[in-house]
Order: sequence, then structure tokens, then C-alpha cells
Amino acid sequence: MEFVTVFAVIFFALGAIIASFLGVVVDRWDTGESWLSGRSHCDSCSNELSVTELVPIASWVFLRGRCKQCGSRVSARSTITETVLGTLFVLSYLKLGLTLSLAVFLVALSVLALIVAYDLLHTIIPGEFSILFVLSSIIYAGISAQNISDFGVVFLVSAGLALMLVAIHFASRGRAMGLGDAPVTFGLALLAGSLAFSGFLYSFWVGAFVGIIILLRTPVAHRRGIEVPFAPFLATGFLIAFFTGWNIFMYIV
Repeated sequence: MEFVTVFAVIFFALGAIIASFLGVVVDRWDTGESWLSGRSHCDSCSNELSVTELVPIASWVFLRGRCKQCGSRVSARSTITETVLGTLFVLSYLKLGLTLSLAVFLVALSVLALIVAYDLLHTIIPGEFSILFVLSSIIYAGISAQNISDFGVVFLVSAGLALMLVAIHFASRGRAMGLGDAPVTFGLALLAGSLAFSGFLYSFWVGAFVGIIILLRTPVAHRRGIEVPFAPFLATGFLIAFFTGWNIFMYIV
């Protein structure tokens, strides 16, 4: 038990650190700033952040969500992302153990977090992110498959689900779904394996639930131009299926 606890703490910290870095990538991707070099700074006063201000989660909590220099409020977005990804890293470790599959899955999960964070902020998914996510998902599916036949089935099912989103995109003339969601669905289905269909359904259920809430909270006059990113719903639905093992067809058939 102590062994598991120690590694759980390590993986939580690792997930939080990676999420902190991904936050920098999201903020600087289209600004021209390097996301590999250069110190992070306060968006209000532009002062460079000290080491004590860069500790994932802890810095935001101890500084009460404010800049140490100017006292302006700091968004909780990064802290939430760090907490969520840290938790997902722990769940991944508990499910997959210390295996090669875990290492590859964590890479895919990190890229997925990058996609979700960027989509939430800009309602678009850069092609580079999608390519990296699909490649890491293919590698994970290949490692996890019992044999080439199983991999082939998962690959075809994943492609079929992605094509369904492409069809929805063109049928709705881009109003219901963006094309960028198709490769994300493909990658998520590869990760979910036999639970791909369940994850797909959960995604739409989560999306419908949140969509209804958004519509109810939005004045009728402003509803027409609302753009809701779908990648967060896809990620939520497929990860629910992956971590819980809930196969919806067990309850239907």
C-alpha cells in the first residue's frame, strides 16, 4: 500500500508539472513567444515570476490567487488544469501499473489536455496537436492489443467513429461540429479500445447536458452566435468509459 501511495504522489506531481508547462504552450502558441525558453510573467504587470510563484497548485493557493508583485487576480485556469491532469495521471497509474502502456498513455493524455485547454480558450484545435495525439494513441493501441486482429478492429472502429463526426460536420455545414474534432475522436477511440462506442455516447450525453445549461443561461437574442468547443466533451466521455469500464451496451442488451 505504501508503495502505491508513494507512486501515486509522484504521478500526481508529474501530472501537475506537465500541466503547468502545457499552460505555457497554450498561452504562447499564437503569440510569437517561445514556449521552450523565457520566464513566465504576470499578464497584468509583466513582472517575471519567481521560483516560489511557479510551484504548480501550491503557489496559487498560498498567494490566494494573486500576483505577488502587483496584487492583481490570477486566473485559476492553470491551477484547475494542474489538479485535473495530476488526478488523471494517478488514475492512469492505478489502472495500467508501471508499464510501457502507461508511459505512452500519459503522453497521449498530456497532448489531450493540451487540446482541451486550447479548444476551451480558442474554440479551435491546431493540427500539430491532433497529429501528435493520434500518433501517440496509435502506439498505445498497438502496445495494448493482444494481437494484430484486435488492433485492426479497434483501428477500424475508431476510424468509423471519426468519420461519423466528419459526416455530422458536413451535414450541418460546420454548425454542429468542427472538423478538428474528428481526429480527436479517432485518437480517443484508440485509447478506449473496446469501450470506444460507450465513450462516444457518453461524450454526446455530456455535451447535451452542458449545452442545455449554456442555452438556459444565455439570453435568446445571443444564442445564435454561441460557439461551444466539443473536444472537452469528447475527452470527458471517453475518459469516463476508460477509467470506469462502464460499457453502455451491458445495460442495453
